[in-house]
Amino acid sequence: MNIIFFSHSILSDWNHGNAHFLRGVVVELQSRGHRVVVYEPRDSWSASNLVADHGRRMLAATLDIYPTLEVRRYDDASNLEEMIDDADVIVVHEWNPPELVARLGRAQQSRRRHLLLFHDTHHRSVTEPGGMRAYDLSGYDGVLVFGEAIRQRYLAHGWARRVWTWHEAADVRVFGPRPRIPAEGDLVWVGNWGDEERTRELHEFLIEPVRRCRLRSSVYGVRYPESAQRALAGAGIAYRGWVANYEVPCVFASHRVTIHVPRRPYATALPGIPTIRPFEALACGIPLISAPWRDEERLFREGEDYLVARNGREMEGHLRAVIHDADLRSRLVSSGRETILKRHTCAHRVDELLTIVAGLQSQPASADRAAHPGLSVVAAVENVG
Repeated sequence: MNIIFFSHSILSDWNHGNAHFLRGVVVELQSRGHRVVVYEPRDSWSASNLVADHGRRMLAATLDIYPTLEVRRYDDASNLEEMIDDADVIVVHEWNPPELVARLGRAQQSRRRHLLLFHDTHHRSVTEPGGMRAYDLSGYDGVLVFGEAIRQRYLAHGWARRVWTWHEAADVRVFGPRPRIPAEGDLVWVGNWGDEERTRELHEFLIEPVRRCRLRSSVYGVRYPESAQRALAGAGIAYRGWVANYEVPCVFASHRVTIHVPRRPYATALPGIPTIRPFEALACGIPLISAPWRDEERLFREGEDYLVARNGREMEGHLRAVIHDADLRSRLVSSGRETILKRHTCAHRVDELLTIVAGLQSQPASADRAAHPGLSVVAAVENVG
């Protein structure tokens, strides 16, 4: 099949976690003989920030790690019909502008030559429902969402009739243990400060436990205000800025433990959605301790794959135990990676996607299919410079 993804960016993962998952999915599809093109806007917010901070070379560096990616960067998508002419399946990520989403839907309704899917990996369906209503999905065949709670929101609001839960997962071609790298640090956290959605939680579950335990710790991420950087420094935590996601396995390998601090919407209004980092951490074989999060879809085995701290003092106790107990670390590493390899790799998600596609393709191209909105994602890159 010819599959197109429309992504905010696949070249840049600067504050753009969907790029992690998309890279793994594209490479897995390619390994099965499908042709995959990813389209992304030349002036995407993520790529523009990455270039401003680290230079244009970092966009090209992504293709060194993922050399099979076929990415086409565009300016205005004025030739949209030509861009999608030979597509069998199009997947459109929700970071694309509503006007582009609508144009793809209209093209689908007029041509009906491909399947069009919308891909939602954000909490806006709860925190900004008005913004989600701006997306016209009437021409889509279905919607892929990264948690059951979001699927239920789509159905309850009538935004789509066909909605599938399609969790993110680890790209195990890239994310795996690095046993030759010595663990010279204690704790590492890889995550962005964000929009004050977990400021209180980061102080309770990261900054204060590290300060009390006197751990050798590092934090990687972007959008840290000066106040956050001062708080990290006051706890003896080294703030190291952005790190390319494909370098994170080496970062994990050089530390003994990592933590998961969910943004507030995922811990409260949207339980059951872990986001991408826990998948990647467990795949890399680093012990994981999480702030409170309800795994309502039973993706993992709490207490075996990872530990949960209900408050800062419990986090402190778990950290001391994991760092000083090699047997505990070994059990967590073995169990967590086992769960990823059995259930949560990009290969598993491609299996799910192809099953969805096959089911839609087996249905007649009728008015009934047109009445069921769906999802479409297209991605491509060319002329990185």
